[in-house]
Amino acid sequence: MSTRKASGAVLAALAPQLPELWGGSADLAGSNNTTMSGEPSFLPEGRSSAEFSGNEYGRTIHYGVREHAMGGIINGVTLSGLTRCYGGTFLVFADYMRPPVRLAALMGIGSLFVWSHDSIGVGEDGPTHQPIEHLASLRVIPGFDVVRPADANETAVAWRTMLERHDHPSGIILSRQDLPTLDRNNGFASADLVAKGGYVLRDTGSQPAVILIATGSEVGLAVAAQDALMAEGISSRVVSMPCQEWFDEQPEDYRKSVLPPEIDARVSVEAGVASGWQKYTGSRGRNVSIEHFGASASGGVCFEQFGFTVENVVAAAKESMA
Repeated sequence: MSTRKASGAVLAALAPQLPELWGGSADLAGSNNTTMSGEPSFLPEGRSSAEFSGNEYGRTIHYGVREHAMGGIINGVTLSGLTRCYGGTFLVFADYMRPPVRLAALMGIGSLFVWSHDSIGVGEDGPTHQPIEHLASLRVIPGFDVVRPADANETAVAWRTMLERHDHPSGIILSRQDLPTLDRNNGFASADLVAKGGYVLRDTGSQPAVILIATGSEVGLAVAAQDALMAEGISSRVVSMPCQEWFDEQPEDYRKSVLPPEIDARVSVEAGVASGWQKYTGSRGRNVSIEHFGASASGGVCFEQFGFTVENVVAAAKESMA
């Protein structure tokens, strides 16, 4: 299941539990999965149509193709303090709404932003629609939480944690493509640890020789690379880090338990620029990243051609260990 679909399922489950939650999309609801099932539109009842019916109490907002305005509306509703509001678009269009995102962080309010189609996995739409620098660009905004879950379970906990944080705006970053749902009862840690921002997803061996740190769709790749390393007798640790900001807030003891200072062989794996990962990988570490624009090809072809393969992650791990 793609994390955008998982997010839609979470919103459907939240709808009857949180009547104060409402939102929509900048004309991409079908792609972002931001419509809560069965909820009417927010519009004058007299403007209802066969396609969109609603009233002044509707919970589905049609922002229109105007991402900047959507961000401002979300902030305004959030500032009222009575409800929580979210809005969605493609991650590549987050640039259009950067000023309201920055203002939300400056004001310290709990605005919720939903950005899907998060990488070269978008595929044939090509480099104009494939985010490259966007994750790093958003992470440098002070006080803004960038959350990129790895599977459906991480997505659910990410939403819960975002809703619990009223003094920080958050952006949840979602995949277009389907991702494996990790079996938390079969060797993988509980997804509840997402609330800590980063956690040990799985260890092979009592003393890892190398740590693989990944987010979102690349967590599955890191796990596959870990399996390949294990087949060669190399123990490793996979750390899922859906939110750097949440992780950095944790006590030092916890952060050191996840990323022990004595293990300096580290590899970050994320389908974006490597900027910002060096604080975790250090001078000896390696970064599996993409430092150029994408291409018009299927997501699978893009990932393979641009080095997001088991072989490349394993090679990076060995280089870091050398």
